[in-house]
Amino acid sequence: MNSLPVPVRRLAHAADLPLPAYATVGAAGFDLAAAIAEPFSIPPGGRALVPTGLEVALPSGFELQIRPRSGLALKHGMMLANSPGTIDEDYRGEIMVILLNAGDAPFTLTRGMRIAQAVLAPVVRILWQEVADLPDTGRAAGGFGSTGL
Repeated sequence: MNSLPVPVRRLAHAADLPLPAYATVGAAGFDLAAAIAEPFSIPPGGRALVPTGLEVALPSGFELQIRPRSGLALKHGMMLANSPGTIDEDYRGEIMVILLNAGDAPFTLTRGMRIAQAVLAPVVRILWQEVADLPDTGRAAGGFGSTGL
């Protein structure tokens, strides 16, 4: 598997938390932890902006995609309000995660809890070519369930 060095700065409020790591050899993403001082709850339907205590300098041509953790989604209804979130290559602020409680009970966050996962992904930029017509396809404009449930 290819590895790419990425500079990371751990902020003071995350000094005792480990750096993110891949859980298995074949894992595409690594977990991000909550760098919070005290536990707090997110009520059903509520949102919270959760700090990770990390800043990164991504390589040119890459983004960091922030995605929900499947276990938190299944067991507690915890999702990301902007899934997937994108950390652009030129962003130098703290990585923050917008958690949304879609469950039916309050969810309590604790320091160091794994709250999201991140995947480093290449970015291909579009060069728009405006045209009068697009090529035909069998699907045409069919969408929103047009191919079945």
